[in-house]
Amino acid sequence: MPGSTITCRSPSVTYETVAAAGVLGLLVLLALAAPLLAHLTGQDPNAFHDDLVDSARGGVPTGSFGGASADHWLGVEPGTGRDLFTRLLYGARISLLVALGATVVQVLVGVAAGLTAALGSRIADSVVGGATDIMIALPGLVLGIALTAVVPAGFPRPLLLVLIIGLLGWGGTARVVRAQTLSLRGLDFVEAARLSGRGRLAIARRELLPSLAAPVITYAAILLPGNMVTEASLSFLGIGVKPPTPSWGQMLSTAQTWFLADPAYVLLPAGLLFVTVLAFTVLGDAVRAALDPREEARLRVGTRTARTRKGAGA
Repeated sequence: MPGSTITCRSPSVTYETVAAAGVLGLLVLLALAAPLLAHLTGQDPNAFHDDLVDSARGGVPTGSFGGASADHWLGVEPGTGRDLFTRLLYGARISLLVALGATVVQVLVGVAAGLTAALGSRIADSVVGGATDIMIALPGLVLGIALTAVVPAGFPRPLLLVLIIGLLGWGGTARVVRAQTLSLRGLDFVEAARLSGRGRLAIARRELLPSLAAPVITYAAILLPGNMVTEASLSFLGIGVKPPTPSWGQMLSTAQTWFLADPAYVLLPAGLLFVTVLAFTVLGDAVRAALDPREEARLRVGTRTARTRKGAGA
């Protein structure tokens, strides 16, 4: 109608989303500032302190709360006396770096495979589709264990984990991109670009990729916490990041024998991993709702219905 205006209502931001974003922002900031914080506290994450553990009790930290003190804010590691605060910070760097790097690899390979399947010939679609089905069906964790065992020990472990997790987990992204591309391929703006003489690569880059950004970002936000858990699992099994490089999963692996003697050594990395994965999951749901108008509409309808029922009951 003439003179009418269309207003777009932005998705509502919940307290859970704000809290999750705050937790992740603080964690990333602390991980990036790990060298600075280690310098300010005067602690080296790999320095042994034999005087801080009781050798007569098998290496249990002396003092209460795992040896927490003014110099060692979260205590020390049993058996070695290494500062736990700095090791947790450096472990956060490894966990976040591997999870983010693996997600980038999954997205790049998955987008390329999905576009090839949707825009290529029937043969290309069959080949890529078969490869995608195989990658999804493969037991990723078991195959990751096998691959990390055969790679030479000198290969950088964080990079190895990024490649293994990323190259074994792109199947879901490829399926999402292929389905979205097939739905977009018949729209007018794509047909117009094809009739104007543009090649498939130009159409994919200029017309399809901007439209695919929302579902790809949404799916990547879901992949990220899963990749973090996979890295922790591999490190927990002893085939991920190797000592002395700290990792949360590695800490949990060595902490099994110290649970009764020093519960803090188990609870700290486990708690950080749980809170981080939960925050990523909550933020991923918020991203999905923000980038999917239908999801936001369903949320608004559900909220209005609940309020109506509540008012009727009153």
